[in-house]
Formats: sequence, C-alpha cells, structure tokens
Amino acid sequence: MRLAIGDIHGCLTSLQTLLNTVQPQESDLLVTLGDYVDRGPDSKGVIESLLKLKESHQLIHLMGNHEIQMIRALEAPHHMDRFLSGLCGGRDTLDSYGGRFEDIPEAHWQFIRSAGLYHELDEHILVHAGLEANIPADEQERETYYYLRFHEQEPHCSGKTVVCGHTIQGDLPTHRGYAICLDTCAYGGGWLSALDLDSGTIWQSNEQGQSRELHLNDLR
Repeated sequence: MRLAIGDIHGCLTSLQTLLNTVQPQESDLLVTLGDYVDRGPDSKGVIESLLKLKESHQLIHLMGNHEIQMIRALEAPHHMDRFLSGLCGGRDTLDSYGGRFEDIPEAHWQFIRSAGLYHELDEHILVHAGLEANIPADEQERETYYYLRFHEQEPHCSGKTVVCGHTIQGDLPTHRGYAICLDTCAYGGGWLSALDLDSGTIWQSNEQGQSRELHLNDLR
C-alpha cells in the first residue's frame, strides 16, 4: 500500500483513528501532505505521533504552508503576527506546547525543517499545494509547493496525477482525473482523508473518533 494522508492540522484523534482503521504495515509507504500544525487542538501530539511512526514505518513527510509559516515566524519577527493570528492558527500550536516557541522540542523543529517539497512516484506526484502545469516538479518556485490553489491546478507536463491538500474541498476529496485534493477540513468539524494510491480506497476519520470508507471512483 502507498498511502497519501491529507492536512492533519493538529487533529490527533483524527490521525490516530485513521491509523487504527487502516492498520498500515511496516512495508507500506506513507506520505503526509503537510500542514501538521495550527488550528486543531494538539499539534504537539500530531508531530509526536508522526515521529514515532517514522521509527517503525516508511513515512515521508512533506512541507505545508503552515510549517513554513511557523519557521518564518521563528526566524523573522515580522512574520510572527500572521502566525499568531486567527487566520493562521499558530496560537493553537503554541498552546499545545505550553505557550512559547521555547517549549517546542528540538526534535519537533528538526521534523518540521526536514520536510520534503514533493514526492514523485511512477504515476503520481505528491505535494502539499500543487504544481505549475508546464514546469518539472523539481524546478517549481518554492512558494508554489506551499500555496498553489487547487482550482489553479492543471494537468502536469509529466503526465502524472498530482495528489495534494491545502485547498479545502468540503466533506469529500475532489478527483479531477489529473489531480486529486485530499484536504477535507479535519480541524473544522470535517474529515481527515487518506488515499491508497494502489487500490483507490479512501479512508476518512474525524475528531469524534468516527471513520468511514469509500473509493476514488465514487468521486467521479
């Protein structure tokens, strides 16, 4: 199984419910699409859970715009106000750690800073936000990986399906054939979504500990 997991946003119960439902094996590939922090209740717990998962599974974690905003807030004071605003939700992240940047363990900073920009497979390219259509995946502007909106995503020149998050789609992912968006608003009373790229199975979970299953073909 090769599993892509959408934007988690501090929703630890949703993440744990998803993993308990899917039961990934050590040989499976797990790719998280970014936005581990902000808005949800337990960003610290989410990163702790992913760090633990990395010890036993093949986990590749990608950079989301909320991680890059967190890094920029630490490194440049003029970014701090945006990070702590309700728009970003950084206050929720700091509260989960105890209230200050100084309370964030170095291992968590290493996890955030080491996130990849994208991950390319034989038929898919996984990325947080999306890719400009006529530019190879490894030549995109940095901000594109973090901020491109799904309505701007066009068929990529590689011919591969782009799998992303970042742009909220409502209760269900969106499948355009050439692109799939898995952001279903886990933090806002919605669902955390994950897609098995091999079988097309989609699992969803929420903060109430509920889960459900559907198939990629159900979205067409």
